[in-house]
Parts: sequence; C-alpha cells; structure tokens
Amino acid sequence: LQLVESGGGLVQPGGSLRLSCATSRFTLDYYAIGWFRQAPGKEREGVSCISSSGGSSNYADSVKGRFTISRDNADNAVYLQMNSLKPEDTAVYYCAATPGGSYYYTLNPDEYHYWGQGTQVTVSS
Repeated sequence: LQLVESGGGLVQPGGSLRLSCATSRFTLDYYAIGWFRQAPGKEREGVSCISSSGGSSNYADSVKGRFTISRDNADNAVYLQMNSLKPEDTAVYYCAATPGGSYYYTLNPDEYHYWGQGTQVTVSS
C-alpha cells in the first residue's frame, strides 16, 4: 500500500493549507488513516486520525479547533484542512494507514503499517 501526500507548502501565519493523502493501487475503505508530523529535532507526533467509515476521528490538543480531517472513499483520499496556521505547525506531515474496524482510530504511530513519504509545511512570514 503506497500512500502519497500532497498540498504542503509555505504559508503565512494565520493562513490555511489542505493536505491530501491518496493511493492509486489500493482502496482505503478498510483502513484507518492518521496524520503525523515531525519537526526538526523533535519526535514524530500524531496530529489527527479518522476511522475507515469516517464516523470517528481524533485530534491532538495542539490542533483542535484549527484542523479538520475528512475522507472521501469515493475519491480514495483523506484530507487534512489546516486553518489558522502557526509557526509551530511547521513540520513534515505524513499520512499513514492501518487496517481496522469501521470505528477504529488511533494516534499511536506504532499502530500504523503503511506510511507516505511526507510533505513539507512551513508557516512563516
């Protein structure tokens, strides 16, 4: 299962970006998807996750109210809408997939089997 992230870039503080996670060879219908990020010199941290059905999701406290995760199984993609971006959101963002039940989700990176290569998000004026 190969995941590809897109949508990263340079944005000013307070701006928005929408990240996408997609795969062309497999269906994501049966996978929980997580978004993670890693800043230079820091450990990888969970940002948000969503169950395979899309019915359950979770967010890190640092992004609650600013980020929204969603999925469109018809498009075979998962999205992370990031609003009110802050300089501390600067990191490489990764999406990851793990098989799970309809309402299974987790922010524990050790539970994920498949990872994308990451997309850089830089928040700076």
